[in-house]
Amino acid sequence: MKILGIDPGLGRAGWAIVEADSGKFSAVGYGCIETTNKSSEAMRIKILYAELIKIIEHYHPEVLSVEKLFFNKNVKTALSVGQARGVIILAGINKGLIIEEYTPLQVKIAVTGYGRADKNQIGQMVKSNFGLKSVPKPDDAADALAIALTHAVSYKIRNLA
Repeated sequence: MKILGIDPGLGRAGWAIVEADSGKFSAVGYGCIETTNKSSEAMRIKILYAELIKIIEHYHPEVLSVEKLFFNKNVKTALSVGQARGVIILAGINKGLIIEEYTPLQVKIAVTGYGRADKNQIGQMVKSNFGLKSVPKPDDAADALAIALTHAVSYKIRNLA
């Protein structure tokens, strides 16, 4: 199964493709989609959507695993991330992907076993789980790998029950 993991954001959205096969996980590709705040929000949303469609058409994932919006003190940031999530989910639905959502707590527990893990701990576990030479940069790409891995692990557990 190929999983597209997304760490949503309008300025920078991390993405990762993870292949899950017989309980083994491999990182097929990862990176970030970046937009500039010099463009209008509408143009940034259009760019995010178009880049996601390119990734989906290139890698052909079956599942889109996206981080759920969590409470944020900065309302402007929360609204921006919410808009990005909507576009991300729309791109996945329009391409026929199964949509799965995970909270930051679920991702931290699945990847590190600890609900209060920090970015460094998540990055180190992503590096270890995928046998990478270094922690993916920027953090958004590592987070996207963690989100995809969360679905792979959760899917495996659900199918054992």
